[in-house]
Amino acid sequence: MQKNSTSAEPAPLFAGEAWFDPIEAELRERVRSLLEEMIEQEATAALGRGRYQRGAAAGYRNGTRSRRLLGSFGPVEIAVPRARLLAPDGTSREWQSAVLPRYARMTRQVEALIASAYLAGTNTRRVKRALGALFKGAIGKDVASRVWRKVQADWEAWTRRDLAQEDIVRLILDGSVVRVRLDRKATNISLLVVLGVRRDGQKILLAVRNMGGESEAAWRGVLDDLVARGLRNPEFLIIDGAAGLEKALAALWPEVPTQRCTVHKHRNLLAHAPDALHDEISADYNDMIYATTAKEIEMRRKSFIRKWRLKCRAVADSLEEAGERLFTFTRLPESQWKSARTTNAVERLHEEFKRRIKTQTVLPSAETAAMLFWALLASGQITMRKVDGWQTLPEKLTAQCIDLAA
Repeated sequence: MQKNSTSAEPAPLFAGEAWFDPIEAELRERVRSLLEEMIEQEATAALGRGRYQRGAAAGYRNGTRSRRLLGSFGPVEIAVPRARLLAPDGTSREWQSAVLPRYARMTRQVEALIASAYLAGTNTRRVKRALGALFKGAIGKDVASRVWRKVQADWEAWTRRDLAQEDIVRLILDGSVVRVRLDRKATNISLLVVLGVRRDGQKILLAVRNMGGESEAAWRGVLDDLVARGLRNPEFLIIDGAAGLEKALAALWPEVPTQRCTVHKHRNLLAHAPDALHDEISADYNDMIYATTAKEIEMRRKSFIRKWRLKCRAVADSLEEAGERLFTFTRLPESQWKSARTTNAVERLHEEFKRRIKTQTVLPSAETAAMLFWALLASGQITMRKVDGWQTLPEKLTAQCIDLAA
């Protein structure tokens, strides 16, 4: 009894013959023909006549050259027509295809794929291994490095871009520690990140800079660069509470209302008390911070201070130390409170960035760390939405926040 052909077992995926796929081979041949036809039509339009046609022309053909192009369809060899265009004065210049620009060796989609693989947390050697079979060995370490250099050129242009036309009304600032290779040793550095919020509510990355720490001088260097590139004075600031950042902002924008991150402050309160009190502190703190009106927040703050002065004075003192900057968000319309209370917008970026790079353990350099952070956003691998309550961003802040008297 003969076996039905439809029930035949397929060849193992990694068997030698399985690597040849007639469908892929046919598609690749059709792609080659299509590309050659596109370039041929472009040359015909530039010269004013087709191959072997007679009559007046803007130039003349000069044979063909072979070009190797790598696309998502794999590597193909293309015969590209050569031609020279004639000028009115009798001189001539070489014709260049716009479809296949000079020195182009791969399509933009392949470049984006290689860069995305690198951004996903791999390195050039792993890119070669991961994409080698798909592109029949055409992706080598040098190709991945060349693509990354193009990304680097875009990064450098981004760090110098003019900010005068950006209608920024709010800044969110925070830093994070990452490990990089410095002088052949794994070293901790700080990535200082500044997010801006436009008047339409959209968050954008304004700056990411690698620094040795979060000192006043380090933050001032980041802020001064933003101002030098045209950044307007913001109307509201959200910070993590780092002393260096507070001093830098006080020196630059002393009159701008500033909100200390309520999540950072929560962690700080817990650090002042034994573990046995953490749940109770968290419950009281959340009842205060997430109350629905400014009046309720004021009342619960006074209650918090009275209670914890008796139970654990260090916790009450820590809350008082934060002062009105912990409650600046109450000067905003209530629809904005959720987005204005914390630096979570930056914190989430830090967490996603570290998740992407965890396979590398130590990044190649400090500059690479900042560039990778930017590229994850620029490539669209990480996206940012509008802040909650953006519809009320044009509204003015009220004159003062809650009464801090205990």
